[in-house]
Amino acid sequence: MTDPARQADVFDLDHHGDEEVGDGLVDLAVNVRTGTPPGWLLDEIAGSLTELAAYPRQDSAIAAVAARHGCDPRAVLLTAGAAEAFVLIARAFQPRHAVVVHPQFTEPEAALRSAGHTVGRVLLRAEDGFALDPALVPDDADLVVVGNPTNPTSVLHQAADLRALARPGRILVVDEAFMDAVPGEPESLVAAEVPGLIVIRSLTKTWGLAGLRVGYVVAEPSLVDRLSVAQPHWPVSTPALAAVIACSSERAMDETARAASELDRQRAYLLEGLTGDSAGPVGVTTYGVARAPFVLVRAQGAAALRGALRDRGFAVRRGDTFPGLGPDWLRIAVRPEAVTDSLLKVWRDAGEHLITTGIKARRDSRVE
Repeated sequence: MTDPARQADVFDLDHHGDEEVGDGLVDLAVNVRTGTPPGWLLDEIAGSLTELAAYPRQDSAIAAVAARHGCDPRAVLLTAGAAEAFVLIARAFQPRHAVVVHPQFTEPEAALRSAGHTVGRVLLRAEDGFALDPALVPDDADLVVVGNPTNPTSVLHQAADLRALARPGRILVVDEAFMDAVPGEPESLVAAEVPGLIVIRSLTKTWGLAGLRVGYVVAEPSLVDRLSVAQPHWPVSTPALAAVIACSSERAMDETARAASELDRQRAYLLEGLTGDSAGPVGVTTYGVARAPFVLVRAQGAAALRGALRDRGFAVRRGDTFPGLGPDWLRIAVRPEAVTDSLLKVWRDAGEHLITTGIKARRDSRVE
């Protein structure tokens, strides 16, 4: 546990994967599913445009989310993406001791700190597979934030361990932005009756709707009421409401299940290519079991490797902006096998180039 009083801004909490992507680069830095949004979803969104003259009405979208998760509609709050949910939490509550479990998405801590809250950090260890140990969270923490599966580690925590974090007087925030990428969502708490629990979901990743800004919160109605007070009127646009309804449909659930299964296969293919016998000269280590649409790897000289990949047309996410990680970490989005094959070839070429360049530099320094 770090001392909040000594917690300097060593990490760039406002850095996100989209900043890694440039014109002409193959995007392996942002965790949005390729080939999205699908055509049928675009048609549903486009069909809502005739209603833009009217103020958005959320009733049908809230009912759709509630039906999907089997919860009370009063337990649902629609938001302009998961990012707004983090801001609402920071505004609606006044924690005496807020704690964020890292490494994880930095937006929750950034929102809390921007609202003037002091934030403590619990750092999960790579050597432990980034597994969540509830005992690491201080007993007096009255607001705890954890991702599941966690960005950037890709680790899926057990629901029982998350439940163990709940206690009277504590707000427990679980970011499930990537949960629908896990087949069957076995560790989700979105429908759980846990006092003080706030679950955050997003339509961005699976459905390719980052530009639409749409997500939602599921929590006990009293907590939803407190969050809604901090929210402006009409926070979710009519097209976004149409997306919520469409993405909660039976058709969408079937497509989500297929996509999650494909992702499992594609992720295994990527990991085998990075760590198997044909991986090339750059040694890669992974920790924990990856379950999300990305993998976190540790590689010596990762910063130089990331630059070399970029020079060859591929963008991957640097890891050193996440508390608990350093310059030897990279996050790589899972993509279809053909894209992965192209990445692996460039990965090996870049590694061989870096090693050759390093050997030459050492020889030149001895000559001098």
